[in-house]
Amino acid sequence: MDKFELQRLRDLPIEGVAERLGLRVERHKSLCPFHEDRHPSMSYRVSKNTCRCFVCMTQSIGTIDLVMRLLGKDFREACRWLADEHNVILTDESSKVRDSGFKSEPPLFDASRYERFFEHPWLSEAARRFLFEERRLDPRVVSWCRLTSWQDKHGTPWLQIPYYNKEGKLVGVQNRNLAHNTPLRGAGGPPDSNSQSPSGGHTGGCRFRFPRGSRCGIYNLPILNYLQAGDELYITEGCSDCWAMLSAGHKAIAIPSATLLTRQDIELLSTLNSKLSTEFHMFPDRDEPGERLFLQLQQVLPSLIHHHLPPDCKDFSDYYTKMQPALHLDANTNTP
Repeated sequence: MDKFELQRLRDLPIEGVAERLGLRVERHKSLCPFHEDRHPSMSYRVSKNTCRCFVCMTQSIGTIDLVMRLLGKDFREACRWLADEHNVILTDESSKVRDSGFKSEPPLFDASRYERFFEHPWLSEAARRFLFEERRLDPRVVSWCRLTSWQDKHGTPWLQIPYYNKEGKLVGVQNRNLAHNTPLRGAGGPPDSNSQSPSGGHTGGCRFRFPRGSRCGIYNLPILNYLQAGDELYITEGCSDCWAMLSAGHKAIAIPSATLLTRQDIELLSTLNSKLSTEFHMFPDRDEPGERLFLQLQQVLPSLIHHHLPPDCKDFSDYYTKMQPALHLDANTNTP
């Protein structure tokens, strides 16, 4: 990973990371997980994006150190965990930044190396099982999103997800490991999609892989070309929820994290709100990070409408699969 990706991991909200680790943060404090703590002694400094237990720590720590200590992971494993949990892009190849006196630029994405994979999408048995049996998605949605699949030389099945900008240009690719819970010994496949870590070892079961330079920000941007004045647009967390929302008959986009939205992304959403009177909706995940994401987005989109999921559903994908076939698309679908 390069210094830009590393900084993104360090900039993830420390309280959100703590909550994804299972800690309950209230009023910038939580019980310390590193000693027997009955009164919250772990304090969070949002301004510095650090935390510290004043009972058992001599200094403050950041997001990566917190994951390393609590989950017993080394530095690279902790970075991968943070990236998976927050949909942060880590490149497939190492990118060492040398002190040359010049500012290093983020790597460029070579779309020409990947476009052919999405011209004639192919779905393996594992991909079809994941998309149609487990997720129960509408085939038209899978076709619209141009989802395809591949299998590496070790037999690991991958789902390949293209990211297009509003003009339909390929700007990034996300590879999703469909055998995430099984040991991963290596991966070949499309260019830059190997599973070797920068140190030369193997990553062992990474959930996501991104080709070098991929810009996987807002997902499903081409849907914006079909918005009409006053239309509803649902904002979801990640691709899976977006597919479920599309299959339920709604126009939808997905974002990786409110904290990772670029200024251009924010301007785009604000323009939809002002010029088309687009009505924004969201079903936040039923956890603290999900609610925090909604509040962050509401600062950008004050009219964002909050929808509550049933108590037994963790996210919209879960809700969608449990409500099948009641929520399934009909002939009057909003999906192009």
